[in-house]
Amino acid sequence: MFKKILIANRGEIALRVIRTCKEMGIKTVAVYSLADKDSLHVRFADEAICIGPAPSTESYLDIPRIISAAEITNADAIHPGYGFLSENSKFSRICTENGIKFIGATPEQIDGMGNKAQAKATMEAAGVPCVPGSKGLIKDLTEAKKVAKKIGYPVMVKASAGGGGRGMRFIASEAELAENLDSAKRESAAAFGNDDMYMEKFIEEPRHIEIQIIGDQTGNACHLSERDCSTQRRHQKLVEEVPSPFMTKKLRDEMGKAAIKAAKAVNYEGAGTVEFLVDKHRKFYFMEMNTRIQVEHCVTEEVVGFDLIREQIKVAAGYKISGKNYTPQLHAIECRINAEDPINGFRPSPGAIKELHTPGGHGIRLDTHVYSGYAIPPNYDSMIAKLIAVAQTREEAIAKMKRALEEFIIEGVKTTIPFHIKLMENETFINGGVTTKFLEEVEFDYSDMK
Repeated sequence: MFKKILIANRGEIALRVIRTCKEMGIKTVAVYSLADKDSLHVRFADEAICIGPAPSTESYLDIPRIISAAEITNADAIHPGYGFLSENSKFSRICTENGIKFIGATPEQIDGMGNKAQAKATMEAAGVPCVPGSKGLIKDLTEAKKVAKKIGYPVMVKASAGGGGRGMRFIASEAELAENLDSAKRESAAAFGNDDMYMEKFIEEPRHIEIQIIGDQTGNACHLSERDCSTQRRHQKLVEEVPSPFMTKKLRDEMGKAAIKAAKAVNYEGAGTVEFLVDKHRKFYFMEMNTRIQVEHCVTEEVVGFDLIREQIKVAAGYKISGKNYTPQLHAIECRINAEDPINGFRPSPGAIKELHTPGGHGIRLDTHVYSGYAIPPNYDSMIAKLIAVAQTREEAIAKMKRALEEFIIEGVKTTIPFHIKLMENETFINGGVTTKFLEEVEFDYSDMK
């Protein structure tokens, strides 16, 4: 087992990893930017190293500085968390070259799944259902027209190196193809330095359902059931829950088997997530594989009694997994609390937290790095907390979440708490009818809120 782990991240995920390391008797090293000098992960780690100024390109994305911090502190492993360098194959490779274990996927696995066109080809070869579309990248407009005609409109063009909805366009007819393909390529080139595109059939009433998997270094893999991540705004997840209200035993079995096929196709090592789109007929299609721990791993932990960070560390140290697949015995819902103003178009709201009262009670978990007096920097992602409610049924979990949200008081900055309260009262959400398009079709009235 590792003696000391450096956490190459910040915020609540850095604190989350530190907690599990302490429980395992492993020393921890926090790295931080000047903007994060007062963050809790810096305070609670055994050692802390400043690696640069606020911009992430000069701190949390600066590989030489992070490797130097690991060498100075004699860390024998690095946990990348999520975001930043967690899916950077170059970082994974450099860690190995410097005798430091990267707690995550291998460079080959990251590269194989990071390129969406290559990942789709790998999944098709493994027998994992994929959305009908182009066989690889689209070379030009002429080929795009042929592919679209073959699979039928409407279609989606997507950036091969994309994420977060960038480089993605909905196209209803051939008349819209040229303009949308061109704009998607420009956006992808600006965001990722790569304008390669592929095309897929547009899925009707899509739900975003993902399967959590774990693989060890011997090729074994298991799954820990599904998460429903359909409540999204501009392709960014806001709420996740386990089990999915749309799930059936048959569908779970089929999706679980497909996720295991996906993991074994690349001999996957560590915690990962196989993401699917599921249409209104409960047909599911591979979307992508995230080769890291997910933001929403907490809801899975709560329903299966499983510490995913501990398992990541054990797998990286060479331990074998049990191979057991899991079925949720409880219902858990997670709300991402962001420093954003939902009343004004989810405008970012950095600044100092003047007052903070956190919710508690049976079945409530809160993962956060903020405290009263903490200044939320404007330099990073706006998520400041994850609130999880766990109960015997979905109905009870929704009621518990609404109660906890009403207890959650943050003054000094705007947050998405009002949005989540309204969501828990929404009939479509309560009835489990949410698709990925839901938040495009509904508008909440906040006039009755304080």
